[in-house]
Amino acid sequence: MKKTVAIVTGASQGIGRATAMRLARDFSALVLVARNRTKLEETASAVREAGAEALVIDLDLSDPSAAAAVVEQTLSAFERIDALVNIAGAVPGLDVFQMTDEQWHSGLELKLHGARRLTVHAWDALKASQGAVAFMSGNAAVTPKAAAAAVGAINACIEALAKAFADRGISDGVQVNCVSPGAIMTDRRTAMLKGAAEAKKVDIEEAKQGFLRQVGIARFGAAEEVADLIAFAVSPQAHWMTGTVLRMDGGEIRSV
Repeated sequence: MKKTVAIVTGASQGIGRATAMRLARDFSALVLVARNRTKLEETASAVREAGAEALVIDLDLSDPSAAAAVVEQTLSAFERIDALVNIAGAVPGLDVFQMTDEQWHSGLELKLHGARRLTVHAWDALKASQGAVAFMSGNAAVTPKAAAAAVGAINACIEALAKAFADRGISDGVQVNCVSPGAIMTDRRTAMLKGAAEAKKVDIEEAKQGFLRQVGIARFGAAEEVADLIAFAVSPQAHWMTGTVLRMDGGEIRSV
């Protein structure tokens, strides 16, 4: 049976961890990339229990040299790359008049440029395997708010970048899509809701329900649901789908 290899960034927690665990059912080897080695090893254990090999690479993708190192280590271990899932990068949710140049730079370096560099370095291997790339954006790309300006701006950049890679991928045989999740209940989301609860002097459950009413959805999404969508996006069944933004948000964005 042919070995198939997927790289997942941001694999130490949240959607990245859920995606790695889901892809362990479809790929024979997973390369797990993030900064926190301890958490990565926990993900690796779950991947191995699911029956796939796991390679842990604890690097900071905001470092310009990290992308080449990830690809080199992957090819040294497995000799191929069939899928790349770019999830790493949490952007500060700060007001447009409060964010410093350094905070803007930090958000761009990891989420945008980290994904861009890794895709560039992995491209030849992806061409060879006729593989797939998935980027991660978010609803703020189409509904930017002043209170979280960088989230919207950087996610919009991610979607445009994915479209550009998809354009090149038509002739190179690499499918590229972007997954755009809405409000997913992760540790980061929980921390945000706790902050909102404290600010409004309500309990966490009331903060959750208030958020759901505000955005007009019935419930929060689960990381595993997004992972299933990503698994489809990098599967052979989706190979004619490219240059698309796949939205999963419980109906939050109502525009056509």
